[in-house]
Amino acid sequence: MTGTFRSTRDFIIRTDAWEAATAFYGSILGFPVVHESETIIGFETGAFRLYVEKGDAHGPVFELLVQDVQAAKLKLLAAGCKLQEENPSVPRCYIQDPYGVAFNIGQARSEK
Repeated sequence: MTGTFRSTRDFIIRTDAWEAATAFYGSILGFPVVHESETIIGFETGAFRLYVEKGDAHGPVFELLVQDVQAAKLKLLAAGCKLQEENPSVPRCYIQDPYGVAFNIGQARSEK
């Protein structure tokens, strides 16, 4: 795939009702758990992988991977996007595009 950004199958929601949300997706919808930690649970849905993260609620977030998170962030901000959250230690940042869609901009793994 050419270009700076590459999408993944990952879709993230963050909620302060984490126990209820994870029970809903796991028990009611029956999605199998494929990742689990103290703050995030990943469910396989078929077409995409849904991650439910503990924290202050915000809208759904798609994931895009790049080789240089800082350069991608600056490019998107210059294009009218808004920084929602940033964690340079991961590295990652949540960016909202001019149309209201949020993306987690994450570090792509080096291809060998």
